[in-house]
Amino acid sequence: MTIRIFITGGTFDKEYNEITGQLYFNDTHLHDLLDMGRSKVSVEIRTLMMVDSLEMTDEDRELIAHQCNQCEEDKIVLTHGTDTMSETAKMLAQKVKDKTIILTGAMIPIKFGSSDGLFNLGSALAFAQTLPVGVYVAMNGRYFNWDNVRKNKDSGMFEEVK
Repeated sequence: MTIRIFITGGTFDKEYNEITGQLYFNDTHLHDLLDMGRSKVSVEIRTLMMVDSLEMTDEDRELIAHQCNQCEEDKIVLTHGTDTMSETAKMLAQKVKDKTIILTGAMIPIKFGSSDGLFNLGSALAFAQTLPVGVYVAMNGRYFNWDNVRKNKDSGMFEEVK
């Protein structure tokens, strides 16, 4: 079983410019994270875009859905910014059938060293191998159904919609 990993950017892959104090994208850190986590899961990786999810467009989401539908793998992990992760999950649930899709991300950039991204990536890979067909969000060691999750901006955690 091979898991397809699609990269879209988000805090997961941001870097910090020490001179300007701004976050920016250079390249994905996914390969390094898989090595660091000593992952032995068979994966195929493809970068679709490197955007902040607040800047993600409907066209970007259509591209993500198209790529999910076109790939031969039926287990997919999607790295994504946390601010609009649930919006993308909803659209994927409407447009992609017969696949297990796990969206994950990070609240703190990987390059900061104390990021939750490595843990979230490992969880997403495990959930992709074990959950039935459907669309899920994996954050903070938990998984959530696409239609029952939100980012709590006060706590910085994902939670079920009450």
